[in-house]
Amino acid sequence: MRNDYVQAAYKVIDDPYILVNVISRRVKQLRRGYRPLVESLEKLSAEDTALREVAEGKISYELAPPPPPEPVLGPRTERAQRMASNRDSPARPATPGAFRPAQPKF
Repeated sequence: MRNDYVQAAYKVIDDPYILVNVISRRVKQLRRGYRPLVESLEKLSAEDTALREVAEGKISYELAPPPPPEPVLGPRTERAQRMASNRDSPARPATPGAFRPAQPKF
């Protein structure tokens, strides 16, 4: 990678972590056969081509919106309290004779 391309791309995307992610995704695309968005007289590597595309403003990025905050629940209703207490109680004992393990055959 040429240092001048890196510096030019860094002026467009000033967060190095985002720059690395944008460049790596674009390099993968170029290696899969996508066409470059910039023309060059010299043969550039996929990394240099991606850096030039960012530096020339041909590629941008968009951050995902933050997840919505979790809703604040009010006091439990009587039914919700019963359900929670049933969940927390130990399992009921099985009725006698309801389950009989299979007898081994010899």
